Amino acid sequence: MIVQKSTRHDSSMNWDDLRYFLALSREGSVSGAGRTLGVNHTTVARRITALESLLGTRLFDRTADGYEMTQAAENMYDHALQIETQALAIDREIFGQDAELKGPLKITIAHDVANLLLIPRLVEFREAYPCIDLDILTTKGLIDLTAREADIAVRLTSKPPDFLIGREVVPLRHGVYGTTEYLEHKRQPAEVVLFRGNTEMPPWVNEHFPDAKVALQVDDVGTMLTAVRNGLGLARIPCYIADADPTVRRLDVRLTPSDWGIWILSHIDLRCTARVRVAREFLVSVIEQQRALVMGEHSRYFGS
Repeated sequence: MIVQKSTRHDSSMNWDDLRYFLALSREGSVSGAGRTLGVNHTTVARRITALESLLGTRLFDRTADGYEMTQAAENMYDHALQIETQALAIDREIFGQDAELKGPLKITIAHDVANLLLIPRLVEFREAYPCIDLDILTTKGLIDLTAREADIAVRLTSKPPDFLIGREVVPLRHGVYGTTEYLEHKRQPAEVVLFRGNTEMPPWVNEHFPDAKVALQVDDVGTMLTAVRNGLGLARIPCYIADADPTVRRLDVRLTPSDWGIWILSHIDLRCTARVRVAREFLVSVIEQQRALVMGEHSRYFGS
């Protein structure tokens, strides 16, 4: 009897194989995938070659612009996403059952909130919980709590995503600020510093400075404050940022309150994790203690 050797490939993939596949699919280059995964680009290329050999099919076409998915990869992509979702859910559930006050904890927080409201008080947390290893991520971008890129998010928002739990700690209040020198000279028409992307004057300008000219557009509130500090004009800035700067004064003008606030959020699967819980409680306490600053009750008004 002739036994015919099977030509079927042993496609026993594991989650690690799919991590490399998804990273390259999303990034389109081995260098980008390597940065995402925290490995060398040659490791990505080697793992993808091994996966293609395992499956007996080509997953990516190598082009001058990078890596493009083949039809086989397109067919595989949705299944890989489902497995990724399940793997991340398992990871969060296991982490969520952790009852020890030790280990790593990542907090994503806006740069100015971190520097002005949190970092000056962080020594208290370190003294109370010395075995919790803090990792603070200050970024403009949204960090994916679902993928465990961070465990807690301190976000300036009007409405957080539904899959996150938490609460608004304090509403955000703004004022119109300028330097004493600029305000004393009452430059006409007034000059304003706005966020980049404004196609028309915002309501506060139309109401209080209808003839104003745009002096500068910026994409960061820290840059906006620096511009005001150096006499470039007036700007609407969160009170907790501008009131901390002694070189500027707030105008006594009425603004429509913002519907944004400072929120402390975490993924619903992490609600029982001890170190997430104590860190969340600490953050809420620290921000509540600075409510007057955030609400503009420390403002130094021009002329006072």
